[in-house]
Amino acid sequence: MKYIVKRIQEADYGCEERPEGYQFQVLLRLRDETGQEIDMEVADAELLAKDINEGDWVFFDKDNEIFKEK
Repeated sequence: MKYIVKRIQEADYGCEERPEGYQFQVLLRLRDETGQEIDMEVADAELLAKDINEGDWVFFDKDNEIFKEK
């Protein structure tokens, strides 16, 4: 299934410290082709490396890795 990225925002960790080597996560609001919305946390570096932005269509593989639709 493919999703449109509706919103990208920083994940809220409150005042918790993150462990050494932690990858910063962002919270994605995604809407599928039927209009249902879900939230998912994804590594910010992964979105940057794959040039995924709000308004892009994305999909996930069997390992739950995100990819931008071409």
